[in-house]
Amino acid sequence: MDAILTRLPDFLAGFKLSLQVAGLALLFGFPLGLLLSIAVQARSRLVRYSALVAVEFGRGAPALVLLQLFYFGMPTLHLTLSSMTTAVVALAWNTAAYSSEIIRAGLNGVHGGQHEAALALGLNRRDMYRYVLIPQGLRIALPALIGQAILIFQATSLAFKVALPELVSRAYEVGSNTFQYFPALAVAGLFYAAVCVPASFLVSEMERRVSKRY
Repeated sequence: MDAILTRLPDFLAGFKLSLQVAGLALLFGFPLGLLLSIAVQARSRLVRYSALVAVEFGRGAPALVLLQLFYFGMPTLHLTLSSMTTAVVALAWNTAAYSSEIIRAGLNGVHGGQHEAALALGLNRRDMYRYVLIPQGLRIALPALIGQAILIFQATSLAFKVALPELVSRAYEVGSNTFQYFPALAVAGLFYAAVCVPASFLVSEMERRVSKRY
């Protein structure tokens, strides 16, 4: 176990990279998910069906498939992505696809009287979303969005398949050097738990408050 503890800087470096990948995926994925949630309800068939294809493929394809698609499939299109870019793009798409449905449910959860009030005030469709539906819908969807963020952070563990030196990749490297795979992976698990367990309690508390209010 001492050999594992001496490699803690390697674990910390991988943990930091995992957080960076998750943060960037969420930074791009959540706004895109909001756009998709509005686009799937658009009046234009072209916009609506294009958004549905993006959502269903992003939800239907496992995150590992998306990672390998961008990493190994792009060279056939004469486009090569780095491991970091691949991980961010693939997980951002996955985030956008799932969060679009979460946000859409939140928007649909806004009381119908809010729609009527917005129309009575003379707001157009864009302003109704901007000032009425989106602020209230996001408040309803927030607990589920945080839950999705937890899943994306956990999904960064798949990025070792595209040669990204994140936390799991570092754990395998330490295990191969010390021949102590179980302790190395256990330490990696503790790093994930340090983020996911408190976040899970936060989600439960927020869900309780939202259900009480709405």
